[in-house]
Amino acid sequence: MILSFFDQFMSPTHLGIPLIALALSLPWVLIPTPTNRWLNNRLLTLQGWFINRFTHQLMLPINLGGHKWAVLLTALMLLLITLNLLGLLPYAFAPTTQLSLNMGLAVPLWLATVIIGMRNQPTAALGHLLPGGTPVPLIPVLIIIETISLFIRPLALGVRLTANLTAGHLLIQLIATAAFVLLPMMPAVAILTSTVLFLLTLLEVAVAMIQAYVFVLLLSLYLQENV
Repeated sequence: MILSFFDQFMSPTHLGIPLIALALSLPWVLIPTPTNRWLNNRLLTLQGWFINRFTHQLMLPINLGGHKWAVLLTALMLLLITLNLLGLLPYAFAPTTQLSLNMGLAVPLWLATVIIGMRNQPTAALGHLLPGGTPVPLIPVLIIIETISLFIRPLALGVRLTANLTAGHLLIQLIATAAFVLLPMMPAVAILTSTVLFLLTLLEVAVAMIQAYVFVLLLSLYLQENV
């Protein structure tokens, strides 16, 4: 029995072993791998088309130096989408609702973009801390504000993904609990609530995909500033 609505976000364990490692490795098992045949099946063809279109759209505004990140960002996109969608299944655990995991993805990748900028073009990277045409009295204040905003970027990445998924899961559980409680007392209201729950579930499927795309898109924008 669930004692709290937040118990669903606790990392499950079996015999004292956390199952988050299994949840993280599951997407790689579910995603089909291409074969050596000349013609693949429809699923592989659709998957290849989606990956090619996504990679092309993501790398289009980035210089050639940043195209080395194409495989990494595309793989991250597929991982986040799969984890977010699997987390919507009944009795499933979504690792992306854990802030520690999201920060573990956001901080190293953001730090890598900053290090690349400082190594390849330090003048341009430091120039982002001070907009052009700034009045002299405002220079120290703007440098402090831009530095703070730079270090807030990974926190915003992790918190955005965690908050959106956590809020959606909580709302689904609240409405599902209300529909279950109202069913014996007010069946008509329970049916209406179940309809709202179904529409909310469709919305959460869209949110799961959109938040994965936004996470990778913001990383590509940070990379674009530093290559």
